[in-house]
Amino acid sequence: MKIFSEEEYPKQEITKNIIKAAFVVHNRLGAGFVEKVYENALVKELRGMGLDVEQQKPMKVTYGGEPVGEFIADLLVENSVIVELKAVRRLEKPFEDKLLHYLRTTSLPVGLLLNFGGPSVEVKRKINFQSTI
Repeated sequence: MKIFSEEEYPKQEITKNIIKAAFVVHNRLGAGFVEKVYENALVKELRGMGLDVEQQKPMKVTYGGEPVGEFIADLLVENSVIVELKAVRRLEKPFEDKLLHYLRTTSLPVGLLLNFGGPSVEVKRKINFQSTI
């Protein structure tokens, strides 16, 4: 498994801007709202930065080259970064696993899991190593 330095992460500039926007949203709203409130506020911040953002984006799941279903990504930023949002006390491993599955089925290089439920934003960056080889 390749270990990435901070400078080598795929889509580094986009992910830095998303994380920055998430902290702005959390600093303004605090904890306690439902995910949709944070999603809408984050979209406003990201679009204000000039980023292309799609909300509740249907994404196809393929198996053996054939479509077998779809999932809905909370956000797709610049058509290259999936962002999944939570507003829970703490992130759990199944949330991270789900994001990795999303990345693998779409072949996108990177995803962010953002949790607005605590005293600060919790960020998990996941890399699709299959798309970076």
